[in-house]
Amino acid sequence: MTVTRPTSVAEVSADLARPGVRPRAGGTDLMACLETGVLTPGPLVDLLGVPGLDEVVWEADGSARVGAMTTVATLGADPTLVTAYPALAATARALATPQIRGTATLGGNLLQRNRCAYLRNPAFDCFQTGGDSCPAREGDHLRGVVVDQGPCVAPHPSTLAVALLAYEASVRLEGGPVPERAIVDLYEGTDPTREHTLGPGTLLTAVSLPVPYPGERFAHRRAAGRSRAEWPLVEVVVRLECADRGRGPVERAAVAVGAVARTPLRLPEVESALVDVAPGGNLPDRVEEALTALADRCSPLPATGYKVPLLQGTVRDAIERALEVPSR
Repeated sequence: MTVTRPTSVAEVSADLARPGVRPRAGGTDLMACLETGVLTPGPLVDLLGVPGLDEVVWEADGSARVGAMTTVATLGADPTLVTAYPALAATARALATPQIRGTATLGGNLLQRNRCAYLRNPAFDCFQTGGDSCPAREGDHLRGVVVDQGPCVAPHPSTLAVALLAYEASVRLEGGPVPERAIVDLYEGTDPTREHTLGPGTLLTAVSLPVPYPGERFAHRRAAGRSRAEWPLVEVVVRLECADRGRGPVERAAVAVGAVARTPLRLPEVESALVDVAPGGNLPDRVEEALTALADRCSPLPATGYKVPLLQGTVRDAIERALEVPSR
């Protein structure tokens, strides 16, 4: 396996234009995919050391551009990022293990392959390995989707994508038809053959975050089979922009969920219900009704019906923590 080590983004883009060449960032998922046969060995372009890809650049208006090679650990620990984007930092600190967070990168987390056992077992063929079916749909899909978007039933695995969706972030690209696209457009759930919408030769170079909101209220919650190093069954990020620097009623809400569909999702019905809710009190009836109505959005598989109440409960928990609702 040949590895090239370019010294500029332009060189990376030129290398990726060659057939069969793959980028290597932190390598935490790439190497696992090669070892299990999900990917066949081929030329690699090592992104480590490419100038600018691990930089955090603050714009004049206070917004930020975070390089794709920024590690997950940096996202969770950098004091300026923690202050400006607390929901993203909290989400970064919660994923994987310290060793993985110290190696895994922002770009790699966004573009990783799903965790389906059939995809990662060379004894099976599926849509993503050149097959014409999803063996998990009729087989073991206990950890699968509860919002069924298409032929594949493996949830998208990116934790950071959930937080970035709540921030309405965008990704910057090199070598593709457009230089930037919204994070929501990075994923498309009906195509079972791939995890994201980037074409061959396109490099994700950075993530653009909006101007920070002062006094942002936030919460990140995940439901998992164990408390450490576990892929979530349901994941929720709540961001609340409240009047009076976080002390007044909600002016704007963002509620994003992961591990429930082929793409991260926003919950606009819950977001609308949260507007004008004041911190510190019980949730009003309209929020309770929006949480109940989440069941109507779900289309569970035979073995994922348990995720319906789990989704409702995890969203409720995140909202109550963001609003500091008194314990019941």
